[in-house]
Amino acid sequence: MTLSRLSLYNNSLIYLSNLNYIIMKYLKLFIATIALVFTANIASANEDPVKPSAQLRSELVEMLGNNHSFELEAEESTVEVIFTVNPAGEVIVISVLSDHPGAERHVKNKINYKKVSHRASKPGEMYLIPVTFTKS
Repeated sequence: MTLSRLSLYNNSLIYLSNLNYIIMKYLKLFIATIALVFTANIASANEDPVKPSAQLRSELVEMLGNNHSFELEAEESTVEVIFTVNPAGEVIVISVLSDHPGAERHVKNKINYKKVSHRASKPGEMYLIPVTFTKS
């Protein structure tokens, strides 16, 4: 090999060595960032839903009413509704835990995005309310 080719070869090795160093540096930074974001999400996860106040519960029961638009197989069926109240005072249904799809549809149609007088004590606070439907 001539001196100029040897010089180019050495320069390319140095370049590749530096490139590997830079890639590893940014890869470590990327992994550390992902770990930090993941840890922050775990730490900020909401706690278990709380029981709503008596006033809020009575407003929801009034909105749901006594008549339901679906057929029950048993004498009664209990569903658990997890919801939150946004700053505008609207109920936002997060989930309806039920084996009956008609119950979920009924609950969401009756209370989702309906206004209540309750104001959340902290933003994003979730509530859990059991609702029992009886056969009419």
